[in-house]
Amino acid sequence: MKAIVRSGAAARAGALLILLGPLVSWLAEYITAAVWQDPPYSPFHNWVSHLGLTGLPQTAFGQVANSPLGAVMDTGWVIYGTLVIVGAFLVFDPRKGARPVSIVSLAALSGTGVVLVGIFQGSKANVDSGLIAFHTLGAQSVMLADNLMAIAVGANGARIGLGRSRSIASIALGTAGLIAFPLVMADVFTGWLWNIGLFERAVIYPIMIGHVLLGSSLAAAQRRHATRPPTPLEVQVAN
Repeated sequence: MKAIVRSGAAARAGALLILLGPLVSWLAEYITAAVWQDPPYSPFHNWVSHLGLTGLPQTAFGQVANSPLGAVMDTGWVIYGTLVIVGAFLVFDPRKGARPVSIVSLAALSGTGVVLVGIFQGSKANVDSGLIAFHTLGAQSVMLADNLMAIAVGANGARIGLGRSRSIASIALGTAGLIAFPLVMADVFTGWLWNIGLFERAVIYPIMIGHVLLGSSLAAAQRRHATRPPTPLEVQVAN
């Protein structure tokens, strides 16, 4: 089965970037949520986007938001999106056909979405000015494109270097995220505001876990490729 990923130092670097992206975001989220104490931040209720709000306390989407380190979360999102885009371009080889092109395209779309979420806050000021459209577009792009990317990665696991169990896990994560997406949208448009943070994380966390799964699998596959002895054909070509 033809591989759709590159090999060499650039591909190894790309795998590490994909792995580091969600880890950076999780660290920024943990730090920002820990500092938010008035009122205490609740991951089961508060929006994830509210962690990135800067400035004075405000009411946004029906919730009181007070994030003293909102800039930390915003920076984490921008770094995350950038790492995913660059990592995917370094790892996947578009010369190998439509499969890698589709995965890179989904990575670019979702990575750009994360960056938009970090740049355009979900603030009342942006709601009033109309800039909230960029935040909403970014968030929805991430939720759809990245879960589709997880399914595409799992479906092409053998061509990427994922084992059978990790390929199935990637498909399951993407499917779970897509199933949870309508719940988030229903919660937003009906105004339930009940455990909305939990609903939102049900879409977002499968994406982040999928990136950890992909990055670590790619790094391991690249390491195996770099350390295995050359085949007789490779020796002949080298000579």
